[in-house]
Order: sequence, then C-alpha cells, then structure tokens
Amino acid sequence: MNKKIGMYGSMANFAAVICFALSMLFDLHAGSYFFSMFIAFSFVLMMCGYAYFAEQEVKLAGYAAVVFSAIYTAIILLVYFAQLTTVRYSDLTPQAAGLLDFQQCGLLFNYDLLGYAVMSLATFFAGLTVTPRTKADRWLKWLLIIHGVFFLSCLIVPMLGLFKAGGPTWIGVAVLEFWCVYFCPISILSYLYFARCKERPPC
Repeated sequence: MNKKIGMYGSMANFAAVICFALSMLFDLHAGSYFFSMFIAFSFVLMMCGYAYFAEQEVKLAGYAAVVFSAIYTAIILLVYFAQLTTVRYSDLTPQAAGLLDFQQCGLLFNYDLLGYAVMSLATFFAGLTVTPRTKADRWLKWLLIIHGVFFLSCLIVPMLGLFKAGGPTWIGVAVLEFWCVYFCPISILSYLYFARCKERPPC
C-alpha cells in the first residue's frame, strides 16, 4: 500500500501540473489556484514516498523532505484558498486587495514565492534519498537536486521587489510554464521509481 500511495501521488501530481499549465495558458486564474492546491496535496505524498523508501543512511534527508513539503503545502493552501474564497467573493478595499489579491503582487504573492522556495528545499533533500539503479533514476535524482536551486531565487526575489502589479504578465506565465515543463518529468520518473521499489517488511 505504501508503494501505491507514492505512485498515485506522483500520478496526481503530474495531472495537477498539466492542468495548472493549461489554466495559465488560457488565463484561468481560478483554475490555476485550484490546481495549485492539488499540486501541493500530491507533492506531500511523493515526498513521503521518498522518505519511506530511503536507505537508512539517508533517512534524515527523507524526513527533511517531508517536513519542508508540509510547510510548503500549508503556505500554498492558505494563499490559494484565500484567492478562491475571500478575494473572489468579497468587496475588498484597495488596501486589502493590495495585500490579499494574488494579482496585485502583494503579501500573499510573496508568501506564495516563499512556499515554492520551501518546496525547492524539499525536492533537494528528496533527491539525496534516491539510490540510482537505472538511467531514469539518475535523471530523477539530478532533476530533484537541481530543482533545489529555485530556493534562492524564490526566497530573494520578493525581497528585491522585482514583481509589481500592472507589469507584463507574459513574463510570469512564461516562467511558470517553464517550471511545469521541468517538473512534469519529475512526476513521471517518481512514479517509475516508486513502481520499482520493493515494499519494506514490517518491523
């Protein structure tokens, strides 16, 4: 069952990333917010899979991946649930909208980037748990570890105030579509990795 949870989580993650990418392409904000939440849900299952199947000498890296994935998910759910509820249905003042509306690049937008910074840390530590047995495993390991580089950019960019409301939206869409193209192979390779793993005997 543990093996199937990792596999199903990877499948769900892939589907959520694809739906998120399509929502961004067609400028469906509500759709992108909704599917971002399911990227987070499924991501936790993936990270738990890496922790479960990690060899004893890298168990700590697996635990770190799970903890960072939980922090990422908590931040992301707060940000996007607010967009789909309070921001969507409330008559916000300009000051409140500046803080809460994701499109205004305010407080919750910056929290969103913080969330993805923590997600990058989770993938970095997950990559450390992968024991490559095939070429696909080696690709997976390095895709996860290299994804950790996003930690610095997602953490520092909000502090520099580079994103402003009213700026060209195509830049943000292009960056997110690139991320989707990068992350889809991680989901697929994670599924294959868990499929090859053997269930551990009970303690």
